[in-house]
Amino acid sequence: MKSRTTRSLTIDAFDARAVDIDTVELDQLYTLSIGVGWPHRPEDWQFLRDTGHGIVVHDEIGRVLGSAMWFPHGTDFATVGMVITSPRLQALGTAQWLMKRILSAAKGRNLRLNATRAARKLYLSLGFRRERTVFQRQAEAQRFGEVPSPSEGAELRELDRKDLPAIAQLDAQAFGASRLDLIAALLGQSAAFGLYRQGRLEAFALCRPFGRGHVVGPVVASSDEDAILVVAPHVAVHEGQFLRIDTHLADGEFCSFLARCGLVFFDTVTTMSLGGEFRDPNDRSGDTPVTYALASQALG
Repeated sequence: MKSRTTRSLTIDAFDARAVDIDTVELDQLYTLSIGVGWPHRPEDWQFLRDTGHGIVVHDEIGRVLGSAMWFPHGTDFATVGMVITSPRLQALGTAQWLMKRILSAAKGRNLRLNATRAARKLYLSLGFRRERTVFQRQAEAQRFGEVPSPSEGAELRELDRKDLPAIAQLDAQAFGASRLDLIAALLGQSAAFGLYRQGRLEAFALCRPFGRGHVVGPVVASSDEDAILVVAPHVAVHEGQFLRIDTHLADGEFCSFLARCGLVFFDTVTTMSLGGEFRDPNDRSGDTPVTYALASQALG
């Protein structure tokens, strides 16, 4: 059950309260994220509230000043995201206060988050360690040539609800933790393509509405070739439309494919961990599945 207890904090000579994120209006959350240049729509906020837990800080007249969320996966792992404070409060300790509340709520779990440049120092002070850069690539998708075809014996097809167990199992192998509930929720609002060989799912890519257009992710595969096969149909469908993908991959054929699709570098964040193992897709061998693209920076 989500807690709805409140705590108070004095910020810059006025009192603020922390309340459950479900108790505030979506428009207030949208205003908060737009204020720091994040593209989340009210619908994106609602999806995050449906799949995670969080708190917001607001002042005496109800203005939302900050937020922080965590997303449980299984019993011993969680991702942290949507840690936002209004610009005038970023230097006043609000984010640290929010994060300590999140760490208390998620106590006993290994944690992972994606940190902006401005927030890295805070997370390092809380014990998080740097892992890998995330490259945010986005633009209007461009024609990249013929959609590649799978090799003999492989089947590329659209996925649906009956594929959920196979998708969740492959995702857990790559991500390092089971995210069954999240994958089920994502599948409910995503188009999905998967690559099967001999009746076994070996790669998949989901694509859903998000922010300015659509986001592709998560993407899981064992090779660049397979990752391209499952991402290419999404790019083809959204040619001329805004498309985004967040990836840890720094080079290789998959990155070259994204460049041909017109998906240019826009920004970077840094994946950071507190406990647990991070499986770096840059160490891919072609034998085991890796995460080619994140579900989102908040969800990992």
